[in-house]
Amino acid sequence: MVSFVTFGILLYYCVVLGWCTNYFVYSFGLDWGADTQAFFEKSFLAVSSGPFDIGGIRPTVLFGVAAIWFINWFIIYRGVSKGIELANLIMMPLLVIIMIALVVWGAMLPGAVEGIKAYLTPNLEVLKNPSVWADAFAQIFFTLSLGFGIMIAYSSYLPSTSPIKKNAFISCLANCGFEIFAGFAVFSALGFMAVKSGVPVTEVAKGGPGLAFVTYPQIINQLPYGKNLFGILFFMALIFAGITSSISILEAFISGLIDKFGWSRKAVASIVCLLGFSASLIFATRAGLYWVDIVDYFLNHYGLLVAGLLETILIAWIFKAERLRTHINSVGSSLGRWWVYVVSIWIPLILGVLLAADIYKNVREPYSGYSWNALIFIGIGSIVVNLFIAAVLTRIKWKRVVDDK
Repeated sequence: MVSFVTFGILLYYCVVLGWCTNYFVYSFGLDWGADTQAFFEKSFLAVSSGPFDIGGIRPTVLFGVAAIWFINWFIIYRGVSKGIELANLIMMPLLVIIMIALVVWGAMLPGAVEGIKAYLTPNLEVLKNPSVWADAFAQIFFTLSLGFGIMIAYSSYLPSTSPIKKNAFISCLANCGFEIFAGFAVFSALGFMAVKSGVPVTEVAKGGPGLAFVTYPQIINQLPYGKNLFGILFFMALIFAGITSSISILEAFISGLIDKFGWSRKAVASIVCLLGFSASLIFATRAGLYWVDIVDYFLNHYGLLVAGLLETILIAWIFKAERLRTHINSVGSSLGRWWVYVVSIWIPLILGVLLAADIYKNVREPYSGYSWNALIFIGIGSIVVNLFIAAVLTRIKWKRVVDDK
């Protein structure tokens, strides 16, 4: 169930990566011009009047989406060692090098200090808002691949004696440390933009796609030197980071199908990627921006939180957390009984409260001012469809495993 919900996320995630691919090409000539918002919404996406005004498929977006799905297919098709492992061995070091270059470059920009101050100065007042916590949980679930089935799929390729606790700490520290480091590149550039515009950093920063496709091109336009190179490096970093995530999501889903039904990796990869590309086309239409926004909100907020909550209950109360703790300690770790209480009581309680608070908020005030028809049909509908197909697949009995990973 978990991996199928995350496959739904992949459908629009590949479209956003397709946007990055287009903007990578645009960076060579700064084709977005002076009015970056008008270019993004009108020239590039040709955004329609609303979610149900579908319009036609945008050819440039279609090209980017097709390229991303082809890359995903090519990597997954080649298997773990020759595909996923090799791709990560190439892309991850390049991503780190590019990010170091962006951080250093950003730190030298006028106003960078103001942006970094805003980045490192906490606003404790907003912690009173349950929605902020729900957003934070959704983000950390996504960035650490919690509730995705990705960690489970990847760990299945490790020796049975691998130290689980140690690997978990390394994954968390490496991922979060890199993201904190990358934040300096983002906020130093935002500080530069704020100083140039004469406004606070909080007014420059935008959430969602506006930051990458509107604000950052504005920043690039105003750089004192190396505009094209900075744009190329920035969107290349987004593409590399995105592809490493997309192949992880795809692998979690595909490995589950291979393990359960004993199908060939090459056949499953080809069929799933073809179906995924076809399903992504709705997000490549003129209404695509609305669909990305709504589906992203519902699958990330509700889909992942519900999946995480159910997974925690499954591990803690059905499989038994103490049983898992015993296994973790048997492979060279030392995990106290406090972990059992955290997994069994506190995590389900916190996730349940946040989920209830978020539902209450959205019942009182529809998300982003969308109509209830759009939220029910697109948002809730995306969750229902994913859960229904996942439930059907779950009911099918296991078959032999083909060891062609």
